[in-house]
Order: sequence, then structure tokens, then C-alpha cells
Amino acid sequence: MMSDRELCEFLQWCLPKLRLRWPGFRKVRRTVRKRLNRRIRDLGLENLAAYRRMLEADPAEWSMLDTICRIPISRFYRDKQTYDFLASKILPNCAVHACQRDHRLIKILSAGCASGEEPYSVSLIWHLRLAKDYPDCAINILAVDVDEEMLGRARTACYSPGAFKDLPADLLARGFQRTDDTYCLRVEFQDCVDLQLVDLRETVPDGAFDIILCRNTAFTYFDKATQALVSSNLDAALRPGGYLIIGAHETFPGEGQKILRLNGGSQVLRKPNIRR
Repeated sequence: MMSDRELCEFLQWCLPKLRLRWPGFRKVRRTVRKRLNRRIRDLGLENLAAYRRMLEADPAEWSMLDTICRIPISRFYRDKQTYDFLASKILPNCAVHACQRDHRLIKILSAGCASGEEPYSVSLIWHLRLAKDYPDCAINILAVDVDEEMLGRARTACYSPGAFKDLPADLLARGFQRTDDTYCLRVEFQDCVDLQLVDLRETVPDGAFDIILCRNTAFTYFDKATQALVSSNLDAALRPGGYLIIGAHETFPGEGQKILRLNGGSQVLRKPNIRR
């Protein structure tokens, strides 16, 4: 069994090679330790030092380590303030502007969607709280993640009760079908969500998105150089006047350039409109 000191030293060695940063892993390192211990046992290795030697000798193992270091913490309506602000301010404002465009579509990117809880929360808010007020508008949510297993769960769209501790009761009751202790999202709330495999360290989907959610992923776990790349790509993918939502304790590297912080929420930023 590895000590905490051994784990910390190992992570400080390996994370930069994966374009990740040690500070983001301090509070979640126990999760990584469990996965590392399991991998070491599966490989029949003696200890963490032996695993490090294997990494140095076998470049192919780094892809497995990258998987081990993914932290897909997610649940419905995580950070209530963010979703309340989406429902009361951001989505209605986007709907007003979308209804003035020919396609009348609000385009949303959920970057780092894990098992789908974030994009499906937005879908529930729109369909059950707002759609009736904007009958000529629709939403499309592109939800991306680097982990195919997580995306598989999102496609199934069935969850245990622990995923709903923050979700308002009316959205749970109207949005899901329950079988024993499993809640499955009704198909009509899945239809607007497109799930794709994307590594944000490499690319951000092309957009002209009205809203981008990139919370507790890139600006928590990625190293500074990769954060800068992601921020530039997100900026390029965001429509003028569009909204970028990051984690409550994150900092957007591009702030002060093209994207300005709003007073309405400490983690909500808006891209200025182009003035001619």
C-alpha cells in the first residue's frame, strides 16, 4: 500500500506529462490512489515504484494512467446558484436573441459532461420551466467528454438516487421514470442532447455557441499552458454576447481580454457583442 507521500511525489512527477496540474488533484488524490492500487494489482507489480519504472519503459501505459487520473464528479443541478441563474437570466436572454435569428435555436456546449448530469439538467430547465414562454425557440446541447465509459452512461441516462440530491423535486418527478432505485430520464428530454467523445486538451468543437459550460474540468485539472489553449478555443467557439460558465472556484485565463466577468454570478462570464 502506497503512502500519501509516495502518492504525492508520484503525481507531481506524472501529472505534467499528461498536461495536468498537481494543485487540482490535492483534494481528490485518494480517488486516484484507489485506482492506482487496483492497476498495480492487476499488473502484478510490487509497488508504486515498480509502476513508475513500467511507465518509463512502456509509453503505451500512459494512456491507462490518463484514464486513472480522470475525476468525473457530477450530479444533477450541481451548484444550485448556477442553474438558478441559467433559468432566470441566461436562458431567457438567449431565447430572446435566438428568436430574432432565422434558425431560432439556442446552441449550448457542455464541455466535460461526465455521465450527462449537466446537459440533462439544462434540458430539464428549458423544457419544464421555460419552453412554454418561448414556443418558437428550441435548444441544442452538444455534450462532450474524454471518457467513453462516462458517455456510455450518459447515453443510457439512468441514475441512482444519489445523483439527485440537488435537483428540484418537480424536475425529478416530471423528468424521470422510476424503476425500483433507478431513475431513467424520459426520452423527450434526451432528444436535444448530442453526446460526443472529445478531449478538450486537443480541441473544442466549432460552435457559435450561445452558452458554454466548462465547469470543474479544464480550469481545475489542466496545466497552465493547456488552460490557455482551452480558453482561446472556448473564446473562439462562443458567439459574441454569449455566456461562458466556469466552476465557482476557477479562474478563466482569458479574462480581461475578450470575455468580461458579470456581477450576476461569480463564475458566469459574457463575451462582448461586436460593435461596428
